[in-house]
Amino acid sequence: MQTLRQSIRIQRRSVSASDREKFAKKLLHQVQKIANFQNGQKIAIYLPNDGEINPKYIQNFLKNKGFSVYLPVLVGKSLKFAKIGKNFRKNRFGIDEPISTEILNANQMNIIFMPLVGFDEFKNRIGMGGGFYDRTLAFKKRQQNYKNPKLYGLAFDCQEVAKLKTKSWDVSLDTVITPTTIYQ
Repeated sequence: MQTLRQSIRIQRRSVSASDREKFAKKLLHQVQKIANFQNGQKIAIYLPNDGEINPKYIQNFLKNKGFSVYLPVLVGKSLKFAKIGKNFRKNRFGIDEPISTEILNANQMNIIFMPLVGFDEFKNRIGMGGGFYDRTLAFKKRQQNYKNPKLYGLAFDCQEVAKLKTKSWDVSLDTVITPTTIYQ
């Protein structure tokens, strides 16, 4: 799994700057096709790191529509979600996190847009290897009737692999969205 993760990360980082911009715009159009955004929803997104596809156009769209937008913050070995404000600090991985008074648990979110390293057509994902999202979302595996949060993985098309070997703790996605394809 480690060598697969490394090779996909190299592919992901090798996407040119002009393609990154084009794909980020296409990603918003794909998201608008399937995400059922409703007033009052709490939506988590991420800041791109290590070549991840940039959800900036999704974030701007949500902000302009008046949605509450959150970013993940590290709390021990799990994630919570903090409302985006004006002030940020770097976490232990050097990723910006909002300094916020409103911090929510994952089960309080309606939608979580998640980064990933690789995915397959069955909506399985591999992340960076720390297990933060899997630990945070473990409640979704214990009870299958959780409607929220909806989990949308965002990726470049080049991040698709034929089939991922999953572990018992892996939390699959509801949908994977790339600039050209929606896997539901």
